[in-house]
Amino acid sequence: MMGGAPARLLIVDDESAQLRALCDTLEPEGYATTGFGSARQALAALRPGEFDLLLTDLMMPETDGIALIQAARQIDPALGAIVMTGHGTIDTAVQAMQGGALDYILKPFRLNTVLPVIARALDVQRLRRENAALQQRERRRSEELAAAYQDLESFSYSISHDLRAPLRAVDGYAQILQDDFGESLGAEGRRVVGVVRDGSRRMEQLIVGLLDFSRASRQPLTLSTVDMTALARAAAGEMISAYSGPPPQMHIGALPPCAADASVIRQVWCNLIGNALKYSGKQAEPRVCISGAMEQCEAGREAVYRVQDNGAGFDMCYAHKLFGVFQRLHGLEEFPGTGVGLAIVHRIITRHGGRVWAEAAPGKGACFQFALPAVSA
Repeated sequence: MMGGAPARLLIVDDESAQLRALCDTLEPEGYATTGFGSARQALAALRPGEFDLLLTDLMMPETDGIALIQAARQIDPALGAIVMTGHGTIDTAVQAMQGGALDYILKPFRLNTVLPVIARALDVQRLRRENAALQQRERRRSEELAAAYQDLESFSYSISHDLRAPLRAVDGYAQILQDDFGESLGAEGRRVVGVVRDGSRRMEQLIVGLLDFSRASRQPLTLSTVDMTALARAAAGEMISAYSGPPPQMHIGALPPCAADASVIRQVWCNLIGNALKYSGKQAEPRVCISGAMEQCEAGREAVYRVQDNGAGFDMCYAHKLFGVFQRLHGLEEFPGTGVGLAIVHRIITRHGGRVWAEAAPGKGACFQFALPAVSA
């Protein structure tokens, strides 16, 4: 049975007695049968979706069963097929199965052998149809997600660019007001203009962060074997040169290589090391330790990297917010930033097929870790 209705069988056999006997035998078993004495008649009556299963004699004068199956599939690609054959042509029946038939039935027929073969073929056919429908839904869903993602990326990129022009105008006129009319504005007026300028600069930082996040999502990846030790050292040097806090202790151990896009992964190192320096910058002796190792995972082996600091840390109950865009666990008055850096890290790592996570405690520092596919041996 298919979906509660009788399974529809198209039976083709040039021996009229056997055709009639097979139809008469299967009807009481709950099947809807339609019989034809020639392949030509069967093909003329065949319509897509009209039958669930074709039972055809293998040896017929006009067209053999294999040719009939092939012709029927041109009309209805989803149609399942079983060949009926005598003992002397089993090898040919096997060839028919290799050509697309689901099974074969030996003549003369016995009901207790015919019914299991038909039931099994219908089950296979049902599974094939369900799998095809599932794949179609998945393809459609993937296409919808890809289109939505592209629209979102294009929207964020366009909005970010379009917002910058009026924002610069606001900041520019506020600066003119501050420079040319500051004395006449009075203390309160100057304070208000300062708030406007601070807000416009803050908005500019957020837009730049959004652009960086969009770029990290859209930039094509070129994978190669990456020397992560050298890359981390270069990123650390860049971040230390821009750092203005107490002299940090920076330790970088030997890091395993990985398969990645070096130019993009450099941004990951810069963001994580920059964060470690920023959040440990209030310590008398800031410490940042970078390490890595090859570790076993479900997929085999992966390269795991760690950036650990002795800074402000955070409460792990808020860890789920770490990698969201514009999500911050500390106020601007404590630490500057836009809340985009870790979102960029997460996007880059996941695009590489990796993962990223963190462990921390308030006042006891944080350890950010990420894993990337190991270099193939």
